[in-house]
Amino acid sequence: MRVAIAGAGLAGLSCAKYLTDAGHTPIVLESRDVLGGLVAAWKDSDGDWYETGLHAFFGAYPNMLQLLKELGIEDRLQWKEHTLIFNQPDKPGTLSRFDVPDIPSPFNVIASILRNKDMLTWEQKIRFAVGLLPAVVRGQKYVEDMDKYSFLEWLKRQGVDERVTSDVFIAACKALTFINPDEVSATILLTALNRFLQERYGSKIAFLDGSPTERLCSPIVDYITERGGEVRLNAPLKEILLNADGTVKGYLIRGLNGAEDEVLTADVYVSAMSVDPLKAMLPKPWKLMEFFQKLEGLEGVPVINLHLWFDRKLTEIDHLLFSRSPLLSVYADMSNTCREYANPNRSMLELVLAPAKDWIAKSDEEIVAATIAELEKLFPDHFGGDNPATLLKSHVVKTPRSVYKATPGRQQYRPAQVTPIANFYLAGSYTMQRYLGSMEGAVLSGKLTAQAISEALPVANSSNLQTLTRPPATNAATA
Repeated sequence: MRVAIAGAGLAGLSCAKYLTDAGHTPIVLESRDVLGGLVAAWKDSDGDWYETGLHAFFGAYPNMLQLLKELGIEDRLQWKEHTLIFNQPDKPGTLSRFDVPDIPSPFNVIASILRNKDMLTWEQKIRFAVGLLPAVVRGQKYVEDMDKYSFLEWLKRQGVDERVTSDVFIAACKALTFINPDEVSATILLTALNRFLQERYGSKIAFLDGSPTERLCSPIVDYITERGGEVRLNAPLKEILLNADGTVKGYLIRGLNGAEDEVLTADVYVSAMSVDPLKAMLPKPWKLMEFFQKLEGLEGVPVINLHLWFDRKLTEIDHLLFSRSPLLSVYADMSNTCREYANPNRSMLELVLAPAKDWIAKSDEEIVAATIAELEKLFPDHFGGDNPATLLKSHVVKTPRSVYKATPGRQQYRPAQVTPIANFYLAGSYTMQRYLGSMEGAVLSGKLTAQAISEALPVANSSNLQTLTRPPATNAATA
C-alpha cells in the first residue's frame, strides 16, 4: 500500500521507516533540498557544518535509541559523563555540577542534587523534593493535570522559592522548550523530571558524531529506499486535493524551475509537517471541523542557533553546558563534543539563543555581537587582557516557528495521529504523545502514526509490527 508523507523531518522519516517494516511503500516529500526538518544541517564553503539546533540526546529517549539500534548506527552517539553542568553568573568562568552516580534511580538523581553545594540550600532541596513527590507517586495523570499551571506557578504551589527557579529551572526551561518558567506548562518540565527520576540513565547526554542530516537522517533514507520506499527532496506540497466525500484525492506538488505541478496519489496520506505550515495547508472544508480547529491553539516557538568559530581553545569541556545567561540557553564546544567537528587547537561554540521572540527579526550582526558580550562573562580569561580571542566566522540559523510553544493549556489542543479523515494521518512532535516537542517526541509520533495506519490497513505476512509497540529497554550507559 502506498503512503504519501509530507515532510522529511524525524517524524516523517521515522513514520516511513516503520511503515516499510510493516510492508507498506512510503513516498516522503520534502519541500527543501535538505533532510531533517528541525534537525537539518548544511555545509558552508569551508566544509564546516552548521545546524538548525544544538541537538543533545538523552538516555530518556527510548524510541530514538531503539530507532538507532534498528538502523545499526547506535555507535554514532557519543555518550558523555553522567552529569549536568551549569555556569555561575555571579562567578564568571566558574561551573557547578550535578554529578549523577551509577546507582539505581531515583537515588542517583537525588544523590546528585544533595551533593551539589553551589546552587541550592538544604531547605530548598528538601522543599523541591517534597514538591516532586506527587508527580512521582501519582504518575502521568497528575503530570497531565498540571497543564493548567505554568511551571513557576507549580513551584510556588509546592512552597519552592524563586531562587530555585532562577538558579536551576530558567536554564532547564529554556533548554527544553525555548521559553521561561513563567511561560512554560508545568506538565512539560514534570514529564522530563519524571523520566530523569525513573530511568537510571535518563539524564545522561550524548551527541552525534557528525551532522544530524548525514549521520542520522541519511541512514533512515537508505533503510527506506532499500526496501522499496522513496524520499524526494525539492518536492513542496502546494495543495491537499480532496474527493467529493472530503477524503484526500492526492497531493499537489509544486513544480520548481519552470516545471509543471504534479499530482501524487496514494492509498493513505500523512502530514509530517510542523503545525504552522499544516494549518496554512488545510483545505477549507476541513477548517470547519472541530478536530482541525483545535490546531489554532498551537503555534511554533521562535528559535535561534549560533555557530561561532574562534582562533583558540576557549574550553576543553566535552559536554553540554547550561549557560544561565539571560540571553543564551545551552551551549557546547562542538570541537570537543563531536568527532567530525573535532579541532584540538580551536573552539567552535554552538549556542541556543532563547527566548528568541525579541531577537528573531534582528540582524545576524546584532545577534552575534550580543552573544559575544555574553561570552565575555562566560569566558573572562579569553576575552579580557591584551590578546582577546578572535571570532573567525559565524553562522546564525533562525527558525521563526520551531516546536510548538508549550504554554499552559496546550495539551488539550494537541491532536491524535488519527484524524476524522479516513485516509489522512498526522505525525509530528506537536501531536499527542508522552514526550514534549523534541527529537524523541518526533520519532515516537512517527512510530505511532505508522502503527495506526498498519492497524487500520494491515499487510498480510508482515513480521515487524511488534517493533511499533514494544521497543525494548536500552541502556544508555552502553549505547
